[in-house]
This record gives sequence, structure tokens and C-alpha cells, in this order.
Amino acid sequence: MTSNAIPQIAAALNAGQPHHAEQLSRTALLEFPQDESLLLLLAMSLHSQERLQEALPIYAQLTQLFPMSSEHWNNYGIALAAAGAPEDAQQAYSKAVQMDPGNPMPRIHLGLLMIQRHEYLAARVALLDAFELDRESPLARIHAARACSLCQDFEGARELLGPWRNWLPLNDDTLQLELAQVLTLQDDIPAAAALLEDVLAWKPGYTEVRLLLASIYERFNRLTDAEELVLPVVRMGPGVPDAQRTEALHILAGLALRKKDPVGARQLLEQCGPHGDDDFVHYFDLGAACDRQGDTDAAMAALREAHRRQSHEFQFASPEFFEPGAHALPTDAPRIPALQYARWPKLIAPEAHDSPVFVVGFPRSGTTLLEQMLDAHPGLQSMDENPFFSRLALILRRQNPRILDDLGVLQQFDCDELRKRYHAMVAERISRRLNTQLIDKNPLNMLWLPIIHRLFPEARFILALRHPCDVILSCYMQNFRSSILAAACSSLERLAQAYVQAMTTWLEDVSIFKPSVMVSRYEDLVTDFPLQATRITEFLQLADASPMLEFDRHARSKAYIGTPSYSQVIEPVNRKGLDRWHRYRRQFEPILPILEPMLRHWGYDDGTGGSSSAD
Repeated sequence: MTSNAIPQIAAALNAGQPHHAEQLSRTALLEFPQDESLLLLLAMSLHSQERLQEALPIYAQLTQLFPMSSEHWNNYGIALAAAGAPEDAQQAYSKAVQMDPGNPMPRIHLGLLMIQRHEYLAARVALLDAFELDRESPLARIHAARACSLCQDFEGARELLGPWRNWLPLNDDTLQLELAQVLTLQDDIPAAAALLEDVLAWKPGYTEVRLLLASIYERFNRLTDAEELVLPVVRMGPGVPDAQRTEALHILAGLALRKKDPVGARQLLEQCGPHGDDDFVHYFDLGAACDRQGDTDAAMAALREAHRRQSHEFQFASPEFFEPGAHALPTDAPRIPALQYARWPKLIAPEAHDSPVFVVGFPRSGTTLLEQMLDAHPGLQSMDENPFFSRLALILRRQNPRILDDLGVLQQFDCDELRKRYHAMVAERISRRLNTQLIDKNPLNMLWLPIIHRLFPEARFILALRHPCDVILSCYMQNFRSSILAAACSSLERLAQAYVQAMTTWLEDVSIFKPSVMVSRYEDLVTDFPLQATRITEFLQLADASPMLEFDRHARSKAYIGTPSYSQVIEPVNRKGLDRWHRYRRQFEPILPILEPMLRHWGYDDGTGGSSSAD
């Protein structure tokens, strides 16, 4: 027998009246003290009032009265997690899964709990299992993509999200925010912005949406719009939760840096402090503010803390990159000896003008500046960085791991199909314009020269070169999303080793494959920009360099630039990036011997004034 008060209690809860629902539940329970529905409604009413310590015993009672109910174990887990008992919550979720293996919801909550506990690999398994149980569930799809992104499986996340406009429910603000968060992890910032703007149009007071959209507007170089979104949050005072207020101050600090106010940025950052123990972004921002103030000791102290926290966070998803003895710059790119290359069969391949132009170089060497220059030319078209050759290698590895040991086994059909795959992946990222040559800018494509050469042997390369010490300082100050780059940048010493490793690999491969390469020195580019632009057009056999000279105007016309240099390439060429490392000479002394071979090879001085001619 059940109480006829249940519909009235449920209606009170749905109407946002949990206190009234509680009173009705307690009254009905006097007559039906062990009624399953009444106990659940009472627990839910208490939970809605944030009276978790009163709700928990009732959720626990339901699991004792109905131990085979997956729903009750799942609800108990949700309450335990909210009450700050993650271990107990995980046990409850696991019990819910055991009671009903076909129910995706406990797996979703278990996966989200694992994400909170930084158990990203286990979370990915749980959430992918939930998705397989209910492929129609937007919630399962979004959170499985979140876990994949946190595990650096960006390809898996992209497949899960797919054409999200086809499956995302309309006017579900919570799901839209969660999808926008995952899209930012995927660096699909324009799509995330569209979702958030849609939510804000009908729910302007949604603080989380305002803050995320403000941070995106900063990425769009829409600084005034970002400030207009975030200032009302700060002005709300004590009514704003601490986490949201801290986030708002962080955004304002970033905007202060963009406005060339490092003093104000530093004050804001020191006022609010980090979000928590895993907030490494705070220290990267603080390091940037201190650097621009000229306080190099404070900048280095902040950056060391940033890398310590970032390494601790990233090793949950990619522990192999952070193990003692791991390569400074781990890569699965193939290495091809000269004798093996000599046995490669000659195949039909595109001519230079039908091949992409590859812009390569160690990160922070000026590749984005070159890309924006090239993209400003009407005969060229660039795109954001994409790991296309890593993805092609993964396809080959799945077919037969031994193929990458000898790319000479690839026949005409194989190379034709791989080129088709490459162009299909490009088409997923940009709409190709007719009569333009593609610019593929990805700095670490310098490690993939063997497979690039196998598919596009006539392709031209532009190697971005910059003083190795300036490169390393800039990388050390950069918050990279990639686990591989984060591991490489974890210390100045390891970063120097990574630089030498990457450059040595490039030089050895160039000596074997002898591609058409132009070296573009950053120092020459910013010192005599028109001359260097002319050099580039002559190398690419283009008629007119003048469009490149206004690259900054072209860059400002773009809604989004998806690289760390997005705030710099909208400015005209300047010399601010030259010789920055000299202010950090003391910190660089221990790594100069590591860099010495590359300093000597490229003719850069070591800070003492000595230099030698480039090879």
C-alpha cells in the first residue's frame, strides 16, 4: 500500500519547494514508515536543501531495505560524493553497476568521480562503457569525450562529439555548458562560443557561462566584450561562490596583461591565489606578470611552481612521459636510415606546387608569425595546427606495425590512399579555397619528415629558426596542452635536451632526404621584414610579397587563432622577442653546454659575444 501524497510531494519538489516536500514526506512516513517512494522523496528534499548529513542516512537506509536496487546505490553514491566522501561514493557507484550492468547512469557518475580524482584512464573506460550502453545519451557522449580529451585522446573525443548539432537537445543549458567545456578542451573554441552565446541569450545571469565565454572572448581578442561579461560577476561581492570569484579575478588579470598592465595583473593574481592544488595556470599567469615587471627571480619561482603542478596533473593521463629516464621529447615518428631510403622505389607524387608547404621548427620559434604571413597571401591558405601525420602513422600502425620500420614497403596505391586521407582530414578542419596552395604549420612536423617525404617528396619546407635560448625561455613560460610538450618543458634542462633532440633529428633527416628547405631566422624577419617576405615569396615562386606585409591586419580579421601566439600575431612585427633570455642569464648558465652544439651549428652566440658561422 502506498501513500496518495506522493504526487503532491513530487509536485512540490518540481516546483522548487523542497521544504514543503520535506514536510509532506515526513507526515506521510508516519503512516508508511518504510515506503520506498516516500523515503526517496524525503532524501531528495533534504538533498535539495543542501542538508546532506540528514539525507545520507536515508539514502543508506534505502540501500539496506532494497539492496538489489541500482538506482538507490547510485543515489547514495551521488550524495556521498557531494558530502566529500569519494572512496565511499566510488564503492556505492560500483555496487550500482553490479546490481544493473545495463544501466549507464552509475557508470557516468563513476567516471565523473574518477575525473575529479584525476583517475583519467579509468574514467575513460567507465564513460566509454556508459556510451556503449546508451549511444543516444548526450550526457554519456559528452562526458566520454571529456575523459578522452583529458587522456590526450583528442581523436577519440572528436569522433564522439561528431556532428553535435544533430544530437544535442535544444535549450538544455546544463548540457550546452558541459559540451562547451569539452569543446574548449578540444580547442574547438568557435563552436564553444556559439553554444555559450546561445545559453546567455535566454539566461544572462548564468555565471559559469559568463566566465567561460569571457575567457573565450579574450582568445578572440575581444577584450572589451570579455571585460563586460566578467565585471558584473566581481561586483556581485559575497553573493558569488569563492571558486567563481577566483575565476573572475583570474580573467581580469589576463585582461590586465593584454592591456600591458603587469602590475595590476600581479596584484589581482596575488589577491585571489590559485583555485586549488591542481591550478598550474595561475602560476603561469603570475610568471608572465612578474616577467613583464622585470622581476625575473619571482617569474622563475612562479614558473617552477607552474611546471611542478602541471607535471603532477598531466602524469595522471600520460605517466610514461614523466617517468625517470623518459626521453626529453618522446615521439613515435619513424626514423629511416640512409641505406634503407636508397632502396625506396620511385613513385608518382605531386609536384611542389600541388603539395602543401610545411612550416616547421621547435615550438615558439616564430612558426605562427610565418603562418599568418603566408595566410595573408591570396595564393596560400593555412589552418590551425593539426597532428595529421601522427594520425596517418596510427592508421599504418594498426594495419601493420612493421610498416613504420620501413616506409619503402608502401607502394603507389598505398601512398595515393594516404594522401587522400590527409586531404580528407584537412577538409574536416577548413573549407579549401580554389587555386590556393595549402600551408601546413605544425612545429613538430620537423620530426615527421620521413613520412612527409614519402607522400610529398617535392614539398617545400620553411624552417623557423630563433636563438635557442629565446626559444627555450618562451617555451618554459608557455602553458602547453600537450602532455608531451608539458613533459618536455618541465625543467630548463629537459627543455634544452628536447630542443637538441628535435633539431638533431631534423638535421639528420634533411641530410638523408634532401628536401627543399628555406631557413627563416626570426632575428632577420623582425629586423628587415620586407626583405624576408620577398625571400619567402621567391622561395615559394609567388609573384608579390606585399600582401604578407599586412599580415597583422589579416590576422585581426580572423575570429579565432588557435595557437599560443594568438595575442602577438595581431600586432605588427616588432623586436620585443629578441634576446629576452639575457635577463635570465644566471638560470641559463647550466644549460648552455647542452645547447652548445646547436648554438655553434646555427651561428648563435652564448651571451658572451662569441659566435660562429652557421653550417
